Amino acid sequence: MNLSELARHLKVTTNELKEKLPSLGFDIGLKAIQIPDEQAEKAMVKWREMETLEKLRAKFAAKSEVQQAQEKEELTEDKNIIKLPKVITVSRLAEKLKVSVVKLIHELIKNGVMASINDNLDFEIAAIVVEGFGLKAILEEEDEQNKIISHKEKLENLLKDCNQENENLILRPSVVVVLGHVDHGKTSLLDAIRETNIAAKEAGAITQHIGAYQATIKVKNEERLITFVDTPGHAAFNEMRSRGGQIADIAVLVISADDKIQPQTIESIKVIQEAGLPFVVAINKVDKPDSDVDRIKKGLAEINLTPEDWGGKTICVPVSARTKQGINNLLEMIILVSDIEKDKLMAEVNRPAIGTVIESHLDKGEGRVATILIHVGTLRNHDFVFFNRVYGRIRTMKNYQGKLIKAAGPGTPVQITGLKSVPIVGEIMEVLNDPKEIKGRSKLLERQGYKRMSVDETSADKEKQEAVFNVVTRADVSGSLEAVVEALTDLSTPEIKVEIVKRGLGDINELDVERAKASNAWLAGFNVGISVAAVRSADTAGLTPKIFKIIYELVDEAKEEINKLVKPKIKEIYLGKIEVLALFKKGGNQIIFGGRVIDGEIEKGAKVTIWRKEQLMGEGRLVQLQVNKIDVQHAKAGCECGMRIDSKISLEIGDQLEFYHEEKIIKKIFEI
Repeated sequence: MNLSELARHLKVTTNELKEKLPSLGFDIGLKAIQIPDEQAEKAMVKWREMETLEKLRAKFAAKSEVQQAQEKEELTEDKNIIKLPKVITVSRLAEKLKVSVVKLIHELIKNGVMASINDNLDFEIAAIVVEGFGLKAILEEEDEQNKIISHKEKLENLLKDCNQENENLILRPSVVVVLGHVDHGKTSLLDAIRETNIAAKEAGAITQHIGAYQATIKVKNEERLITFVDTPGHAAFNEMRSRGGQIADIAVLVISADDKIQPQTIESIKVIQEAGLPFVVAINKVDKPDSDVDRIKKGLAEINLTPEDWGGKTICVPVSARTKQGINNLLEMIILVSDIEKDKLMAEVNRPAIGTVIESHLDKGEGRVATILIHVGTLRNHDFVFFNRVYGRIRTMKNYQGKLIKAAGPGTPVQITGLKSVPIVGEIMEVLNDPKEIKGRSKLLERQGYKRMSVDETSADKEKQEAVFNVVTRADVSGSLEAVVEALTDLSTPEIKVEIVKRGLGDINELDVERAKASNAWLAGFNVGISVAAVRSADTAGLTPKIFKIIYELVDEAKEEINKLVKPKIKEIYLGKIEVLALFKKGGNQIIFGGRVIDGEIEKGAKVTIWRKEQLMGEGRLVQLQVNKIDVQHAKAGCECGMRIDSKISLEIGDQLEFYHEEKIIKKIFEI
């Protein structure tokens, strides 16, 4: 065989082949142009073995740099070292330690520290407590540890130019956020205050958005206006609850008297603490036969939120949303706390408005709709409004009752239309009056990529990322379709991109099924049906179309599907090492030999790397393990044993074999 032909088979150059063949035992000379066919076949086998070994050595060389760094990081994060900021709340420290708040508070008391769930701990104190759990604390580098703070800082930067000492200041309504566990009656409590029935209109009886409402309260013959913000209680809405805490002045924590303090209750307390809000606890459902107010108060006391009537500082008001028992008392407590915070409620009125998006959606009749809570200034109809990536001119403005209005001042929630796209909840709204600034800002946003989505379009091929989650989706109306598409595309990450390969209105049809099969796409519909022909086609294709009526359920299932695309990380767990003492038999790829375990504990089925004088020779797998001629699963250090491994490498006495097994670490992009 010509050397050039052999080189083509091996996909290398002829010169590279001539240089490396001698090291494989084929000394043909640098001027040779041919090699005997029999030697050529052997050379190809040896060459493939050499390539495999080089890849294996490269893998271990990379491990010496990358994996050692990862293992060091894992040791820091997972084993005995915990990173803490300079200041941390009790609740967040409990979360990092993976212990209950009650257990952590008991440990604090043992160290002479009296702290409640929402108190801050200095690093020095936290480090001492961490040692009590057998861990060591180190100070972490400062970074974006709290997203709530970033929003507040941005808002404060905008508000710092507002004149707080002029004659245009008014006492704005206090903004009250209602927090608590799902089904503890937050929305029903607001219903009792507003004498409405919002909860009955919600799909699944769960609030799916942040709603803001106002109520006029009579206190000592004086009418006072309060703005209430309702937040979802379901665990999937953690970020939305946090946003509710960002824009409020006071919090009402709702706990059901017939239940107990739940994980979402603890989470809500964290939101309150992180936002620095004064709060009132509303113990709801006291009309139920199995209600127990003292049980709730005891639970609060266990996390150092001792009720006032028990000698503490936590205001607790027993209420019933159904019978309206205690509602007036709750409102009086809110007004009392508002009066204490009165200086913080003064706001300038005669200036362009600044506000925060607390809800946004697409409506088939009104288009893009956003609910804004105004912080300062007056928002007027036809104002130009700008957000982080969206702008528009207000076409209509409604109050919380759905009535058209022309202007709204500080502390007021309003619903606006006329936007070019749907803003993200939590974005800050600014009003601009300067025509030049309006033109410049709008052009900038257009250049940054605002694009209106069309109905029933198919996406063009784009630059592929590491993985793509393809989606075929349909919805009942264009507004819903645009909302679904935006919610899904927002799930894209640097690792996995969400690609809408087909979208449309109306029931799922055969063409949708065919496209989903061709592109290996997830097929989902929102408030639509599926044709009989499409059902048959889906059964044949082995697809299961998904139909949803609640958008967060659609998003949650999409997250689960995306999580399945994430490749697991393979972690090698070192087991032990043996030294080869005797060789008994070799047949094919099976080698039988004897050895002594010199480190760790080896086990049957483990993977093996073979080392000869600190040189990596190859790898294999332990298929049989015997001690005293008896088959066993494990052998510990000091034990002499017989082994059979599956490997192409011939062993020599004195070789050392390292044993390990691989552990798949399932990584999730989204926690659901």
